[in-house]
Amino acid sequence: IRLVTKIKAMLDITELELFGAPVDPEGNHSNGPTTGLRCFEFPEWFVTQDELGESREGRRSQALIPIEALTKGKFIDKDNKKRNVVPIRFVRACRKGHIGDIDWYALAHVDGKTECRSKGKMLFLDERGATGDLSEVWVRCQCGASTDLLSATRRNQKILGHCDGARPWLGLGSKEKCNELNQFLVRNASNAYFAHKISVISLPERDEDIRRVVEAIWDFVSTVTEMDHLKFIKGMPKVAKALETITEKELFDEIHRRNTSTSAEERPVKEAELRQLMSAQEEIGEDKPHGPFYARALPVSVWGGPTRPWMAGIERVVLVHRLREVTAQIGFTRFEPPSSRTDGDLELGVEMAALAREAKWLPATENRGEGVFLQFKKEAIAEWLKKPEVVQRVQTLMKGFDLWKSEHTKSKREFPGGAYHMLHSFAHLLITTVSLECGYPSSSIRERIYDFKDQGYGVLLFTGTSDAEGTLGGLVEVGRRIHEHVKNALEAGKLCSNDPVCAEHDPGNPHATRYLQAAACHGCLLISETCCEQFNDFLDRSLVVETVGNQGIEFFAERVG
Repeated sequence: IRLVTKIKAMLDITELELFGAPVDPEGNHSNGPTTGLRCFEFPEWFVTQDELGESREGRRSQALIPIEALTKGKFIDKDNKKRNVVPIRFVRACRKGHIGDIDWYALAHVDGKTECRSKGKMLFLDERGATGDLSEVWVRCQCGASTDLLSATRRNQKILGHCDGARPWLGLGSKEKCNELNQFLVRNASNAYFAHKISVISLPERDEDIRRVVEAIWDFVSTVTEMDHLKFIKGMPKVAKALETITEKELFDEIHRRNTSTSAEERPVKEAELRQLMSAQEEIGEDKPHGPFYARALPVSVWGGPTRPWMAGIERVVLVHRLREVTAQIGFTRFEPPSSRTDGDLELGVEMAALAREAKWLPATENRGEGVFLQFKKEAIAEWLKKPEVVQRVQTLMKGFDLWKSEHTKSKREFPGGAYHMLHSFAHLLITTVSLECGYPSSSIRERIYDFKDQGYGVLLFTGTSDAEGTLGGLVEVGRRIHEHVKNALEAGKLCSNDPVCAEHDPGNPHATRYLQAAACHGCLLISETCCEQFNDFLDRSLVVETVGNQGIEFFAERVG
C-alpha cells in the first residue's frame, strides 16, 4: 500500500497495479496464450556483417544501410548478392531519455552538403585501426566526405543537432517536444539505461490494522497530544471498543504519527520501517511460513553489557527472520543515474523517461529474505556530532560535496550529514565482516540506512533475492553473535592496505575527483554497488573508528580493544 501510494503521487496517476500482466493496445490484460511480441524496430540503420565496397589496407569498410533498403532482413547489393546485416551500435540520445537514429548523411557531410542523400549515394562505416577507438571509426559517403565519430562525442557540440523527442519504445506517434542537444551514445554502453526504481519493505499486517482502527475513531482522538490525555476519552464507547483490539501505546503512537507526519505520499518510505523496527515489541509480526515480516528483539544481555564497551552506542538488536522487499520500476534515465535520497525516496538529477504513455501497471519484483537490525542511541550520536573535531570533519566532507555539486548542476542531491556518513561506513565494514561467516557473499547482502534526527538511527543488513538463497538463516545466526562481528568490523576498519594514502584522502581535493569519499577505497569500504544504496558514495571510516590519518572524530572512540 505504501509503495503504490508513493508511486501514484510521483507519477500523478489515480490507477495503478503492480505485478499485473502487461496490457495490450486495446487495454486488456494479456493473460491468454502468447503468440509473439510486437515491438518497434530500433535502430533503423544497419551495417553489413562483412566488408563491402572500397576496402583498403588497414581499413575495414562496412556499408551503412537504412531499414527501407532491406529485403526480408537482407541487403541485396549491386551484384544481386544477399548480405547479412546487424543493427548499428551508435545512436543519439538526450538527457530526457529520448533516443533516435543519427542522421548519418548530415554527420558525414559536416560542411552542409547533403545532395548525396537525394542522389542515393551509399554510406560506409570505416574502421581505420585495430583498437575500435572512436577516433579510428569514420562515417564516409560514397562522394568521399567523411567524419570521425570521436568528434560527435564532444560535449556542448551541435554536430548531432537538437533532439526531436523520439520515444521509439512507445511506438509510432510518441514524440514529444524537446529542446535538448543530442548526445552520442553507444547502445550497449552502461550509461545507456539506468532504471528508476523505488522499494519498500513490507510491514506486518498489524501495522495496517492499527491504521484502520484509528481511522474509524479519528474524530474522537485527533486532538490527543499526550499519553495521559487518553484517560479522558478511553471511556467513550467507540474508543473503548477500539482499545479492545489495540493497546493504548499503539493508539497514541498512531495519533502522534498522523499529527506530526506529512501525508502518506509525502512521507519518506523508510519512516514506517524504522518506527516498526524500533517499536517496544519483543516480537514483531507473525511467525507464518509465507508471512511478509517477522522479527524478534535480541535481549541486551546477549550482545551488550559492560564487558562489551564497543556496543555502548547501540541500543537495540533485532533479528529479522522474514522480510519481503517489493521493488517497482517507474521509469529510467540516460547518461546519469537517479540518485537515492537517504530517506528512501529517489532524487532526480535528470528528467525521467516514462515507461508508458499512460502507466496503469508497472513491473515489480518481490524478494524475500532475512536480516539483522541495529538501532543506535540518539543521545550518543547527538553528543558525538557536537564535538568540535567532528564538526570540522563534516565541514571537510561538505566541501567535497560542494565540488561534486558544481559539476552536477542539475542534481537535487543534498548533503546527508555526518551521522549518515558514519552509519553508512559502519554498514559497509559490517557487511564485509559478516560475509566471511554467514554463508552469503558480500554481493548478496544489502544495506538500509535509517537516519532520522527526530525518530532515531539504525542500520539494517538484509538479503533480498528471488530464490531460496535469501532464506538460509545465516544473517539471523550472525545476529545472535553480533557483538563479535561488530568488534571484528571495527578492528578491520582501523587499518587499510592503502594507508596512509586512503586515511589521509581529502574529499575536497579537486585533482583526485573523489569528492563523495573520504577515508574509503577498495581496500576497506567499497563494496558491490548493487548492495549499496548510495553507489559507494558518502563514506568515511574515520568517523567510525580511529585511523592513521584522523584521531578523535570516531564514533566508537575507546570502545574497541
